[in-house]
Amino acid sequence: MNEAGSVVLAGVPLGNPGDATERLKEALATADVIAAEDTRRVRRLASDLGVTVGGQVVRYDDVVEQRQTEHLRDRAAAGATVLLVTDAGMPSVSDPGYRLVAAAVAADIPVTALPGPSAVTTALALSGLPSARFCFEGFPPREPGKRRAAYGALAKEPRTMVFFESPRRIGKSLEDAAAAFGADRPAAVCRELTKTHEEVRRGTLGELADWAKDGLLGEITMVVGGAPPPSADDAPDAAELARRVALAEAGGVPRKEAMRAVATAVGVPRSVVYDAVQAAKHAP
Repeated sequence: MNEAGSVVLAGVPLGNPGDATERLKEALATADVIAAEDTRRVRRLASDLGVTVGGQVVRYDDVVEQRQTEHLRDRAAAGATVLLVTDAGMPSVSDPGYRLVAAAVAADIPVTALPGPSAVTTALALSGLPSARFCFEGFPPREPGKRRAAYGALAKEPRTMVFFESPRRIGKSLEDAAAAFGADRPAAVCRELTKTHEEVRRGTLGELADWAKDGLLGEITMVVGGAPPPSADDAPDAAELARRVALAEAGGVPRKEAMRAVATAVGVPRSVVYDAVQAAKHAP
């Protein structure tokens, strides 16, 4: 029986090939299998780096991830070095990778990483917003109602928040964020990080929503400041509690779940939220 190989997660440049590490170059040249989100892109990266790919290059994106995972796990179990790369940044961060790591761990196959660029931490550092504590929320839901509900549930999050967003949806997404977090909440939109047309626009959510209303081009990372510490005077009134529940319901969240989420986010008993919803139903 062959000795087990390994699964290697490799961070690749966000856009500038010059950010590639020597370890990444070596891995591209020596891996038995390269599992890539876009096979053409990884071959182009290797060419830009002057690396000749010696192993098999296979597709590993959201469409084939589930069925391809077992095959890649078996290759590693049989002794192969499986290198996992995505289009940009680190695998598993809003990109394929989690399933393969979990399968390899379950099969006692060594898993390691070649650290590299990350759009999350790069945008956070460039945003100028507090970075000691932050949370990564991935892509907001595509459907407007669900997106508004997701932002509403994060309205009291005290940590700086990092999101990925489509350039086609960024304008509407910023509008929804401004409605949920407040138009004066500080934020930053980072576009085309490390590339020729890199741009970091800082301002309030209201200002950024107006700036991006016609859409943007390129890869987008959005950073939003956390909620300020609550005070007794900041507690929302009954009408606001009912509004937040209605917003969540409009996004497809069942009423009981919406009331529970609002109560948790605001820090009040569920009974207070329930009474607010009932009062709103019977308001003239």
